[in-house]
Amino acid sequence: MSALKNTQPMTTGEPAKALWISTLAFTICFAVWTIFAIIGIRIKQELGLSETEFGLLVGTPVLTGSIARILLGIWTERYGGRLVYTLTMLAAAVATFLLSYATTYAQMLVAGLGVGLAGGSFAVGVAYVSPFFPPEKQGTALGIFGAGNVGAAVTKFAAPFVLIAWGWQAVAEVWALVLAVMAIVFWLTTTDDPAFRARRNRGTASNGLLQEFAPLKNIQVWRFSLYYFFAFGGFVALSLWLPRYLVGVYGFNLETAGMVAAAYSIPGSVFRAFGGLISDKKGARRVMYATLSVSAVATLILSFPVTPPAFIVVVFALGFFMSLGKAAVYKHIPAYYPQSIGAVGGVVGMMGGLGGFIMPIAFGFLKDMTGLWSSCFLLLFVVVSISLVWMHLSVRQLERRGLSSQAATAS
Repeated sequence: MSALKNTQPMTTGEPAKALWISTLAFTICFAVWTIFAIIGIRIKQELGLSETEFGLLVGTPVLTGSIARILLGIWTERYGGRLVYTLTMLAAAVATFLLSYATTYAQMLVAGLGVGLAGGSFAVGVAYVSPFFPPEKQGTALGIFGAGNVGAAVTKFAAPFVLIAWGWQAVAEVWALVLAVMAIVFWLTTTDDPAFRARRNRGTASNGLLQEFAPLKNIQVWRFSLYYFFAFGGFVALSLWLPRYLVGVYGFNLETAGMVAAAYSIPGSVFRAFGGLISDKKGARRVMYATLSVSAVATLILSFPVTPPAFIVVVFALGFFMSLGKAAVYKHIPAYYPQSIGAVGGVVGMMGGLGGFIMPIAFGFLKDMTGLWSSCFLLLFVVVSISLVWMHLSVRQLERRGLSSQAATAS
């Protein structure tokens, strides 16, 4: 907890600047990370891809971004978030630029792996931002940072117009340029986080790998990971899949589908900050109960054919509660594992990202196998139901053990 104590006297604007610059950087990273949600539709048409192949294409960057989160989180603890964040953005920018030169499906998949590094920036940002704030404010701070998910809306709103005017290759080149500029701005305007500075000044060595990963033996970490698999992974999956879904089910054109999907992504991202605030004030457990319960009802409704207005209303409600859940999950990590934020946050983030990778592929596979577009929401219903049952059983077990209400609420 020494790193957190070091943040208490900080009354200057340094924490606020670190938070807002990091959030802006993550917004652009997320816009790059979800680029295939729009350009993938044109690529599908040009290459004649099946729904399963399309799902793999849009999910490939999510795979890299998910797996990279563990390593990037640990590197942030060792080398500082300022350096790791900057290098991650530059590497993703290079890969995104090279994507514009890909001409075959295999080349696009390989380029997509590099684009995915942009998504790994989340673990870096969590480990970088957290030490700037005391525990009672970390939920709000990380909620604001996580609102960078709104980058998905930026891509869905802007990319269709760039694509129609100049082609999908131009989208990749412009997004790469913006990300590279952001990397330079981040390096020039931020400082190292207090925890890293304290370790460097004391000459304290970083935790060894075994020590970093020791908390992963706790089943609680994997329960949090399942929550995030749904709340974040489901959000990413729907962000990637909605444009294709709206075109296929309701006959929307690409521009309209992109704007509707962007409208879904905005509240599903911005309200993450609100989720962090109420998690600080009311407790993360209450927020998770609300998230999982409402999401179960929403995904069950969407598993059946509904009219376009009903679909939009329900899917927006689903996105709102997913945003609350994303914040609630990450409220736990610096509180329970202050010495392993990078590793634990990386693993939980990885599992959420894997949800964003696996589910679009599963959506496409289910559509190919059953012919039912709504089968994607049936899959989400199964995932959220398992999460809700596991959470409730775990809470009841804590209560039977006679733990205090405060401990049970925080779990």
